[in-house]
Amino acid sequence: MPPAYVKPYVKRGKTDAADAEAICEAVTRPTMRFVAVKSEGQQAILMLHKTRDLLVRQRTGSINALRSHLAEYGIVIGQGPGGVKALVAVLQQSDDALPTQARVALQTIVTQLRTIAAQIEGLEAEVLAWHRTNETSRRLASIPGIGPITATALAAAVPDAALFRSGRQFAAWLGLTQGQAAQAARSASGASANRATAI
Repeated sequence: MPPAYVKPYVKRGKTDAADAEAICEAVTRPTMRFVAVKSEGQQAILMLHKTRDLLVRQRTGSINALRSHLAEYGIVIGQGPGGVKALVAVLQQSDDALPTQARVALQTIVTQLRTIAAQIEGLEAEVLAWHRTNETSRRLASIPGIGPITATALAAAVPDAALFRSGRQFAAWLGLTQGQAAQAARSASGASANRATAI
């Protein structure tokens, strides 16, 4: 069960006994929702995805650092993967434009970028290998707009799609629906527009 659903049943301070009593109380409720248990394989694939996400964020930070440091010396190039390659090329060519210490620091960042890129490729190869062996992931990838990365993440994160009563509930679980505050504001603005029309 999700811990947030059990918490209202805790009667006193947090102890193991109080938690166990709250779990026993919560499990008897007919409307209680349960978390599907993931297999070890699904947990491993999710770990690959989380590690890849960490490396992608580190790569972004390194690129931003490289770009900002070179900008301090007036070297500014467009964004995107092509811009990163151009920055690295400029760094290798500009022997006189940068002090030795700056070149050493920037070469460290470039080496880190290459290492991270190789690690991301390795993780993606592992994800793709699992994707090829998993029927659910392959079926998800047949949907337009869903590739192997998204398909494997969905197949690993959702052990049983029957837990969701509708597509809207699944979208809300993914975080693709508007928050309650935004929906309430939209409803209120619609109601005020209707009153204005009536007047």
